[in-house]
Amino acid sequence: MKKVLFSATVDSHIFNFHIPDLIYLKENNFEVHVASNGTADSPSIDFKYNVPFQRSPYKIDNIKAFKQLKKIIVNNDFDIIHCHTPMGGVITRLAAISVGRKNTKIIYTAHGFHFFKGAPLINWLMYYPIERWLARYTDLLITINKEDYRRALSFKSKKVKYLPGVGLDTKKFAGIEIDRDKKQIELEIPFNTLKLISVGELNKNKNHEIIIKAIAKLGNPNISYLICGVGEKEEYLKKLSQSLGVSSQVKFLGYRSDINEILKIVDVFVFPSFREGLSLALMEAMGSSLPVICSDIRGNTDLIENEKGGYLVKPDDLNGFITSITKMIDNPELRESMGAYNIKYIEKFDRKNVLEEIEKDVYLL
Repeated sequence: MKKVLFSATVDSHIFNFHIPDLIYLKENNFEVHVASNGTADSPSIDFKYNVPFQRSPYKIDNIKAFKQLKKIIVNNDFDIIHCHTPMGGVITRLAAISVGRKNTKIIYTAHGFHFFKGAPLINWLMYYPIERWLARYTDLLITINKEDYRRALSFKSKKVKYLPGVGLDTKKFAGIEIDRDKKQIELEIPFNTLKLISVGELNKNKNHEIIIKAIAKLGNPNISYLICGVGEKEEYLKKLSQSLGVSSQVKFLGYRSDINEILKIVDVFVFPSFREGLSLALMEAMGSSLPVICSDIRGNTDLIENEKGGYLVKPDDLNGFITSITKMIDNPELRESMGAYNIKYIEKFDRKNVLEEIEKDVYLL
């Protein structure tokens, strides 16, 4: 039986994005090992290792993670090591290099390089050199957006491949039918308002605050803003909405397992992030036939065509978000046409198409 090791910084990355990969590998006679920080498990995993990866490169636990991974690799004759996330990818590849297994295929999926057009200089100084160097020891470097792909082509990886993200189960979002009124009552969302929604961790990068500021500037009580997610910025965002006098219009829904249902009762998906690889949340909104207002950044531009599927706005352009929201308010025909464009466009990102690419190029030894 072939053996594969999947690694990522945290459990949530594996369980949010890669369970279909693990199922595919199990079905194709692989013994599946997973190394990530956490104790979550799945029937699709044969061996789970709790490895103390840390997102910050300065944490000493990353040294412990490196040593633990070396032992895991030494004790297992892996056919494939497939690593994800920046620190998970760096530490796993360093451990594999130090062990020197020549018959192991090393794959790294970059879910968004930290160095990109417009990124801070420190990101380029810290992450670019090591990713370029590690590419020499990477049999297959996978990127999920076109900007990263063009840059990776200049690296010395044995092979570089573009994949359209982790794939979307389009049927899960397009085919669902719900009672809209009942769902709005359940979530205590006002009727007869333009309902905006953002989905993602409440952190600085996701930039929810600019939408709260835009709503405050608009001064229109007939706008509701739903935020799905948890994170370190939650209290700050709640206080901001209170201080700007829009707390009654901004609803924090926390972590949700019914996103596919909630997307069916809203009008516009807003996504003002500073940095993305290729957002699954954005793909889910498109699969739900929603128009989109999002930041004009790498990854988002792979998915949204300006003025056809929505509007692209610089992430710090408050007036740009205000203008885009205003265009959506009293124009249901525009929202409907943009949503129809998105649901058609996202078909090529369907999980089935991504799996076909994986079968053809990624896991064939």
